[in-house]
Amino acid sequence: MWRNPSHPDRPLHAIVQPPGPALYTAIRDALSGEGPAVLPLAPGQSEAALAALRPTHVDGGLQSDGEGVPSDVAVVIATSGSTGAPKGVMLSATALRASAAASLRHVAASKGERWLCCLPVSHIAGLQVLVRALLSESEPIIHARFDPHEVLGSGADHVSLVPTQLHRLVELGADLSVFRAILLGGAAPRPGLLERARGLGARIVTTYGMSETCGGCVYDGRPLHNVEVKIGEDGLIRIAGAVLFSGYRFGAADPFDGDWFRTSDLGEMAGGRLRVLGRADDVINTGGEKVVAAAVAQVLGAHPEVADVAVIGTPDAEWGELVTAIVVPANPDTPLTLPQLRAFCRDRLPPHAAPRSLRLVPQLPLLPNGKTDFVRLRAGT
Repeated sequence: MWRNPSHPDRPLHAIVQPPGPALYTAIRDALSGEGPAVLPLAPGQSEAALAALRPTHVDGGLQSDGEGVPSDVAVVIATSGSTGAPKGVMLSATALRASAAASLRHVAASKGERWLCCLPVSHIAGLQVLVRALLSESEPIIHARFDPHEVLGSGADHVSLVPTQLHRLVELGADLSVFRAILLGGAAPRPGLLERARGLGARIVTTYGMSETCGGCVYDGRPLHNVEVKIGEDGLIRIAGAVLFSGYRFGAADPFDGDWFRTSDLGEMAGGRLRVLGRADDVINTGGEKVVAAAVAQVLGAHPEVADVAVIGTPDAEWGELVTAIVVPANPDTPLTLPQLRAFCRDRLPPHAAPRSLRLVPQLPLLPNGKTDFVRLRAGT
């Protein structure tokens, strides 16, 4: 046992290695209390996280400047850094188990059914696949990287994916009924993806959540068991329940309103279901009008000549910010033009929300967890 009565802090071991049995064992022991807390990190992407989060050990080696974590913390997740420097999200074993149990209950997963982990375990979506396997008393199937053919032949009952991964499976025209459930999260799917996947037999559950909520805590728009959701007066989504994190490492800004975690996402409740509108920090202020970038991207994604799209605000002397569409054209030989996009938006968006700038790219830059890398997009790289 790691516990030392004379030392109140629990050691934090960073594990910088691909997902596999050793990492799974470390996470299992962290949740049971038989091992130290774990900070899982992907090889080649650990330098900034190690500098910011200062674990006591890295791959077994003691760090002179490391600091432990509170005794109830089992796992620390380094946030993706899609909008800035990584923060350490501290998660207790109780919260991780509550999230996994609610997820298993929602999809009616039985003991012994196997889960496929093909997402980075350094991110909460991948890690929670392993926790679900623990609670299911089954051995997880772990893929070090995403390969659509290997995923289809894995023999798993359940899998968690991001939209980019699901899109690649759909492009193969594969029989997706091989999975009892596909949990889909991390980003909003582009228009038509869910319909195409369900046409191939997929049983999809859309999820919303983040590291601070132990991953997905709202399934198909409805909160999981023992989770509450509301919209604040500022339009931000707030979440309460047993799945919440214990706090940020090294005292980042407090995001709580009493028992409610205040997210950075705008949302609305419609018919008893949560609808996520987009991140508050992705709101573009153009000519005094506020535009939710994600809402514009959702509309543009429905254009038949758009293979993928992201929307950002770019500085402009006249407008303050320009609504800028970054588009992967479906047919590079006959790329879209800005007038074509604006014409498509005419009956679908307010005039101020239609893009005023267009950038064509061969593909959108992605983070390891499959989300769009907006830091690189805004830097123009």
